[in-house]
Amino acid sequence: MGRRARATQDPDPDGPAAAESQDALANPGREGIGASPGPAGASPGPAGVAAGPAGVVPGPAGPGRSSGGTPPRPSDRARTSAAAPTPAPALTPTPTRSRAGSGLRLGDVRQECKGIARAALRLDAPALDDLLQSAIAEHGLVAAWTEVIMPTLQAVGRKWESSGEKYVEVEHFLSWHVSGALRRGAPPAAPDRPGATVVLACVPGENHTLPLEVLAAALAERGVPVRMFGGALPVESLVTAVRRTGPAAVGLWAQSRTTASRPLAQHVAAMEWGVRGARRKPVVMTIGPGWSGRTVAGLPRPTGLAEAVAVLESVVPR
Repeated sequence: MGRRARATQDPDPDGPAAAESQDALANPGREGIGASPGPAGASPGPAGVAAGPAGVVPGPAGPGRSSGGTPPRPSDRARTSAAAPTPAPALTPTPTRSRAGSGLRLGDVRQECKGIARAALRLDAPALDDLLQSAIAEHGLVAAWTEVIMPTLQAVGRKWESSGEKYVEVEHFLSWHVSGALRRGAPPAAPDRPGATVVLACVPGENHTLPLEVLAAALAERGVPVRMFGGALPVESLVTAVRRTGPAAVGLWAQSRTTASRPLAQHVAAMEWGVRGARRKPVVMTIGPGWSGRTVAGLPRPTGLAEAVAVLESVVPR
């Protein structure tokens, strides 16, 4: 699970900042499966922050802000931030955005990000679970991932990068709780319908699963049957899974260019099943930053989470 937080928009998918949150699973207009229009993709900096709408509302008094209107001295700010983190703020239904208060460079993001970041830095499991659950309930899976969860994961990734490999425990902690929140927030798996299943798997050698977990949860939310096979599925096992399930579509995630395999995608896309005269093939969707520059002709490569969901919904019979 490891380096997930730094992934969403790293210009070098093979670099140290390329982890699971990458590709446009986070940012509109970026490559990947993270962004809803207007969820995952690669970040604009070392880890990237999903930019929100203009109009930043300063956060409440806390580290870096004094309640009396006089900015504290840098030394006071540092002591305040280290010794007495401000409690996580309650979620609000308004898209208020914040720039400060967590010790992480959050940038222009929703107010909820600050509370999630503080809970993660404190390793406060109950608070973190509550905040993640509230964000998903308030905004829905796609928007919560794109506008709340991903910017926080990216900020943690930047903190890890700039701190000499400190805060790795925070990154692992946050990623684990995000994974749990996604599963709790999704409805039970939809029952199988002949020819209507979606198979999701990481390509061999790829272990970054969090973006696929988001996609699986979003599809389950829409009643699409999903079979999720997680990280580093061997080629033989992938082929067997496709033959056994006869899916309408297959999503192959690759975080790194070293794991993305055109021959594998082409092989799966050429697989057939069914009786003679009514043979069927799956729609194979290549997702993740590893496929950048390795586009396979004829195979869809969505640019955001919302687009990935839309493509899969369009090919799955109802």
